[in-house]
Amino acid sequence: MSATLLKIGEVATSSGLPVKTVRYYEDIGLLSPTVERSDSGYRLFTPQIFDRLAFIKRAQHLGLSLSEIQQILAVYDQGQLPCDEVRSHLEKKVEQIADQIRSLQLLQTELQSLLSGWQDQPDRIPVICPNLQAK
Repeated sequence: MSATLLKIGEVATSSGLPVKTVRYYEDIGLLSPTVERSDSGYRLFTPQIFDRLAFIKRAQHLGLSLSEIQQILAVYDQGQLPCDEVRSHLEKKVEQIADQIRSLQLLQTELQSLLSGWQDQPDRIPVICPNLQAK
């Protein structure tokens, strides 16, 4: 066992992630090349774990799913720079955000229209809220 290998608690403390998160990432294969097992079955990590965890955190912050991150890391683990893969995922994310913005703008317009014709004391009709249900 090499002295440069780190225990999961050390990785968690240094990375700011909970042990449970590090364990989960390892279980789903995100940390494969940076982890090995001791004779007694403990997870031991190489110092490269910190670069990998920083990449995962940044990619998640940008809206990528763990599945997408796993695809990117698979390219990297094959010895290739995954920049094309990253770009592709980010372009898809930008398209998704644009779609969400359009949907939210439509919802905003609908809500503003509904509120512009709002009656504080609408006629009593057998519905929960005539202002909302009349349209």
